[in-house]
Amino acid sequence: QVQLVESGGGLVQAGGSLRLSCAASGSIFSINAMGWYHQAPGKQRELVAVITSGGSTNYADSVKGRFTISRDNAKNTVYLQMNSLKPEDTAVYYCHAILQKIPGTYEYSYWGQGTQVTVSS
Repeated sequence: QVQLVESGGGLVQAGGSLRLSCAASGSIFSINAMGWYHQAPGKQRELVAVITSGGSTNYADSVKGRFTISRDNAKNTVYLQMNSLKPEDTAVYYCHAILQKIPGTYEYSYWGQGTQVTVSS
């Protein structure tokens, strides 16, 4: 079994910073892309940022210049450094990973349980 465990959410004032972490564990051969999504109440889950195993990154326009995604391949961990937070960043943030359990076979998609980020004005 594979688990993604997130940490680092919380309550912060506008303009503040938070750092989210997500560690993947279990039967993993390799992790391809890892990313962060968020979902605000009444809205669809949306991509925030993604990073490939080679280090290529992609960001939602709303977070470019404020958020930075990074990963530690040796620890199967992805991070999201969030600076200059705004009230509209308030949402549940989910970690996502696309990985292989056995070399040369299927890719699987896994989600974390989510961590709440609340930005007060």
